[in-house]
Amino acid sequence: MPGKVYLVGAGPGDPELITWKGRRILEQADSVLFDHLASDALVDLAPPSAERLYVGKKKSIRAFSQEEICAMLIDRARRGWRVVRLKGGDPFIFGRGGEEAEALADAGIEFEAVPGVTTPLGIAAYAGVPLTHREHTSVVTFVTGHAVDAIDWTKVGLSETLVIFMGLTTFSEIARRLIAAGRPADTPALAVRWATRADQETVSGTLASLPGLLESRALKPPATILVGEVVRLREKLDWYERLPLFGRRIVVTRARGQAETLSARLRALGAGVIELPTIEIRPAADYAPLDRAIDSLACYDWLIFTSANGVRFFMERLDRSAADLRALRARICAIGPATRAAIEALHLKVDVMGKEYVAEGLVDALAAHDLAGKRVLLPRAAVARDLVPVELARRGALVDVVEVYRTVVPEELAAQARELFTPPDKPDCITFTSSSTVQNLVSTIGAAPLEGVSVASIGPVTSDTARKLGITVTAEAAVYTVDGLVTAICNQLGSSCQVL
Repeated sequence: MPGKVYLVGAGPGDPELITWKGRRILEQADSVLFDHLASDALVDLAPPSAERLYVGKKKSIRAFSQEEICAMLIDRARRGWRVVRLKGGDPFIFGRGGEEAEALADAGIEFEAVPGVTTPLGIAAYAGVPLTHREHTSVVTFVTGHAVDAIDWTKVGLSETLVIFMGLTTFSEIARRLIAAGRPADTPALAVRWATRADQETVSGTLASLPGLLESRALKPPATILVGEVVRLREKLDWYERLPLFGRRIVVTRARGQAETLSARLRALGAGVIELPTIEIRPAADYAPLDRAIDSLACYDWLIFTSANGVRFFMERLDRSAADLRALRARICAIGPATRAAIEALHLKVDVMGKEYVAEGLVDALAAHDLAGKRVLLPRAAVARDLVPVELARRGALVDVVEVYRTVVPEELAAQARELFTPPDKPDCITFTSSSTVQNLVSTIGAAPLEGVSVASIGPVTSDTARKLGITVTAEAAVYTVDGLVTAICNQLGSSCQVL
């Protein structure tokens, strides 16, 4: 049975700007053929088993010709695959999506076009330049600038708002022709590179001055140019580049699949997030001790969780057993709000939580309870601090510590980390949310590559580990949560912020 090809617009750069439909289709793809301008975060939405093939163009270098790309789409569809052609911006606006759609139609291949946010719309939103405005313009013209002689600038040049794609290297000649055609030399104009991304770069001037500004700033493609009175509104409407973390490159070291909460908070404040998982979460090496504990679940007086991972893996194992939550009669203790949220998502109540979200806080919170002779179940990682079980045993509790998951160093960490921390383009900041995230990175590349990079820690235990390994901690969360960490980063980098 023939497959189907989806021409999906990836949007202008910010991966969150893809449409809901585009995201859903990517998550079900058998093959993704993607361009240079498509975000890696979007390509990663495809299932692990999906083929990922780069078919883009950078400068004049093409990975494949247009004819070869069309042939690959047709071939994969005839295999019965669900094929995504992921294109920057919108597939039908200077994206050659029309040519690919024609080739598919001629070959009798079923296809569907999924619109994307095109770059000018991204610029309008993220650079504070509305393409239309009742007091300034009601006409917008899109034009490609790479072939100057192919355009009659006397006809398009007087458009109230002019959007020039692929015209960065030819803009000096374009500006000359526009002025010659009657456009005032002092017409506001700006160029935006990497619109909607944390490394968005904007150069503002006039039709006469912008060519020189672009040359002095050495602005490189990809960039889009806007000409018109609406450009004057940028000074008032520019919200994105005023975000407290705009332009800052921040590394998130949490495990893959668990980084999104922190990453999303940072992106919302304008940061460019680089996810570098320094830990990988895996199932326990031996589940026999946990299985025995689950078989005796009704015998425990206390069930203590020290991480959301512990909750997740414990529940997954419980689901595989003959028992369920009806066997649980124990009171429940959580180390902090993230763990508490994971428990409450199961419609269970948390009886005790520490005021400080570390092992010491948990122990202090249990001080008011008589633990003599009480049976305590502590499901946790294979390697963890022994403070809680040792202290509770000292108080007379009968503590069963069972491994529910383990953390290992990702195989690809060494290569990724060395590339990331090689001068001169080091990130601005790296975040650590546990001792393991620090230990694994240092054991892989050492502490020296982090010199010159701000280090933000989620709390004192993690900070102490970092210092013992030779790392200077420059920011530490006052409240040991993701939100507390983000606040500490904002304060360290010199801007106050409201965490969303």
